[in-house]
Amino acid sequence: MTEKKIRCRILTGPTCSGKSRLGLRLAEENGWVIACMDSMQIYRGMDIGTAKPSREEQARVDHCLFDICDPRDAFSAALWRDQAESLIRRKWAEGREVLFVGGTGLYLDALIHPMDLGSTPADPEIREKLRKTAEEDGGRERLHAMLASVDPETAERLPINDVRRIIRAIEVYKITGIPFSRQPKRQMDDSFEWMIAATRVQRDSLYEHINQRTGKMMDAGLEEEVRRLLLEGVPENAQSMQGIGYKEMIPVIHGLCSIEEAAEQIRLHTRHYAKRQQTYLRRVERIQYIDAEREDAWQRLNEMMAG
Repeated sequence: MTEKKIRCRILTGPTCSGKSRLGLRLAEENGWVIACMDSMQIYRGMDIGTAKPSREEQARVDHCLFDICDPRDAFSAALWRDQAESLIRRKWAEGREVLFVGGTGLYLDALIHPMDLGSTPADPEIREKLRKTAEEDGGRERLHAMLASVDPETAERLPINDVRRIIRAIEVYKITGIPFSRQPKRQMDDSFEWMIAATRVQRDSLYEHINQRTGKMMDAGLEEEVRRLLLEGVPENAQSMQGIGYKEMIPVIHGLCSIEEAAEQIRLHTRHYAKRQQTYLRRVERIQYIDAEREDAWQRLNEMMAG
């Protein structure tokens, strides 16, 4: 007899598209646990720049997988998935279900696709260089050829448009000198049933939300948060400090640019990030979209996800 799969839900979408607001109500109404699916909100002490749920919001619903990593440390999607799987099983045994909320595509991939992403920690510098290559004319083709030259087995499995995994495979090879296909693998768990919804907002409205959030972060003390992290010994080149909002504030602290210039860079980089998120989500199978600005958005989402 086939074992019944454990039901899990994911609410994703581009940054500033209303995921957290809708997810909080969805979890509160249904008695679910919210799990972080955001690669920046996992870091302790990084609250303002990551738009982490407030203490009041976290008191309303159980929030898990937030603040699980010191900002000095690197953290991989594989490590996050291990913790996510453990959380799902633990809550399921308690008779509770988990709603993952966040827009990190690599984490979403780690959840829904049974491909071992490897335990090698990420290298932000390598990853950023490869990402910039991918954005150039013919860059995806060059990346795929680069992977094929060092790991033809993995290149054969990955289509040219699967940029995230191609970058990850090249990154692992550059760090370890061992092709991704020869890395030690763990048995992947395919005992979960996924329901995936994504928030959607018109571009002009999304950009206005981004502008508003950036202003709120500045008013809330983003500069002071970054300054404190550096004083506490978080290296400027740490994985955590490569997040949008943090890397742009470092030049301000060094007196190399004004806070207004940094804010404009944050707005620009956030818009670009939202565009990449939307492009990625178009490739995700079985995803259902919800217009987050409709008056009945929560009702429609609840009908979609609570079944």
